[in-house]
Amino acid sequence: MPVLPTSGVPVDRARLSRRGFMAAGIAGGFALAACSEPKSQVSGSAAQMSAAIAAAEAARPHSGRTVTASLQPQQTQIDLGGPVVRTLAFGSTIPGTLIRANVGDELVVTVSNRLDHPTSVHWHGIALRNDMDGAEPATPNIPAGQDFTYRFSVPNSGTYWAHPHTGLDEDTGLYLPVIIDDPTEGDYDAEWIVVLDDWTDGVGKSPQQLYAELTAPNKPPMPTMSTTPTTSTTSTTSTTSTTSTTSTTPTTSTTATTTSSSSSSTPTSSTSPTTTTSATPGASGVSVGRSDLLGGDAGDIAYPYYLINGRIPAAPTTFNAKPGQRIRIRFINTGSDTAFRVALAGHSMVVTHTDGYPVVPTQVDALLIGMAERYDVIVTAADGVFPLVAVAEGKNDLARALLSTGAGNPPDPGFQPAELTRRVGTIEMFTATTPVNLGRPDPNLNLPVVLGGNMMQYNWMINGEPYDKTNPLHVRQGQHPSITFDNPTMMYHPIHLHGHTFQLLKADGTAGARKDTVIVLPKQKVLAVLVADNPGTWVMHCHNTYHQFAGMMTRLDYVF
Repeated sequence: MPVLPTSGVPVDRARLSRRGFMAAGIAGGFALAACSEPKSQVSGSAAQMSAAIAAAEAARPHSGRTVTASLQPQQTQIDLGGPVVRTLAFGSTIPGTLIRANVGDELVVTVSNRLDHPTSVHWHGIALRNDMDGAEPATPNIPAGQDFTYRFSVPNSGTYWAHPHTGLDEDTGLYLPVIIDDPTEGDYDAEWIVVLDDWTDGVGKSPQQLYAELTAPNKPPMPTMSTTPTTSTTSTTSTTSTTSTTSTTPTTSTTATTTSSSSSSTPTSSTSPTTTTSATPGASGVSVGRSDLLGGDAGDIAYPYYLINGRIPAAPTTFNAKPGQRIRIRFINTGSDTAFRVALAGHSMVVTHTDGYPVVPTQVDALLIGMAERYDVIVTAADGVFPLVAVAEGKNDLARALLSTGAGNPPDPGFQPAELTRRVGTIEMFTATTPVNLGRPDPNLNLPVVLGGNMMQYNWMINGEPYDKTNPLHVRQGQHPSITFDNPTMMYHPIHLHGHTFQLLKADGTAGARKDTVIVLPKQKVLAVLVADNPGTWVMHCHNTYHQFAGMMTRLDYVF
């Protein structure tokens, strides 16, 4: 990798509000990661690092309020709405219990590891202090049978989530939503948290078996792909009814400035324009499907089930509301190998936030959501019963939940609404609002992050090396570079940076959305701008669990 310039222009703090400055600080570190400096310049002392982390924490807003929670990662049985599986979870539900706080609150979360191996909790998307990140080397893993308490302030409102950063544990039930509210914001009547997932543990092959199959030296050629779009169906062993989901703590709304979306009380049928392979419930394995939205290859694994809020399509959760109410839906994709295309039958959606940050309100009929991405939307509820459908993009299957505002019966579990094939929202369509813009990058500081590897050898990497051989990327606090994500591989990669967000730059050079995880399509480049103001040691990786485990991860180190 070439040696790149590392002297950036310090951020002009006078041009930023307190909130805008903190948001900018979140974003930066990723950028400079790709720099390559002489090792003599990278050896800042542990004392300097510790002092910088403490100073960054002190600069964040502090409300004086403490929110406490406890988590027990353990092996347990979960009812998916018919199939009962043995898996790992935080307690006895999936998703785990919601954690909710306000901007400036201190979160104090005690984790009691009841597993037979080390674990951790990574607070995905939150610009927290580095030593509480929940991923090695910033935070040591929690040994089996031991406790650890995460303690950190939360500086920005938004939709976040938590999951382990150990082995293949992310492809189990170890995940939960985390919502940070701004008490001064709110323009909606109800909130619906929608957690998407792809599921194999306890019903199909285990994650470890799948990884062994993916990396087998003599694995058979990929299955032939279907050439005819088909309507998804999902069979199950039960049609258990469920009740609406509610949060367990008082809620305070965050901003949702929108225009009213159009709605209809009569769902209409459609098929999804993807080319896929099919999956049999109860089975799982290596798969190749295709999706135009994802630039070709849609993923590595055909899962037995796809879930919304822990339930299969035949036994969906139901969200109850009233006709005419403005509902804020918070989408979180916790899947390991699946992007979802999501639509609410009979409704359009107004996208208001990407990965926690506000965007100019944009009306769509459906949304493409990659692994670990979050989107917030507003819908104006029509009268009736409407399926919320999340198609497993390119995989010929789906997840669903129901919106109920009046009388009516839901369609069959395999129903796909026409909205899925209309205006599909993808990330290049969205633009961050002015208060959260990161500004222009420093001139002549463009940093490459090259994604590499291939499916047959399963040797995923960043900048030419797998994680166990990575040459850490380096950043200096206050720099403001651009970064180019370059994906010459044959499949898409959702790339996530810990502890930061970055702002995408569109093809014409104008500012796009704020993100901490972005889909980089095959044979494409994505340009972003960052501000380095969250010191520490951070990891950056593909959020396909199996690509990450195979080595598609690097490290970003701040230097002094």
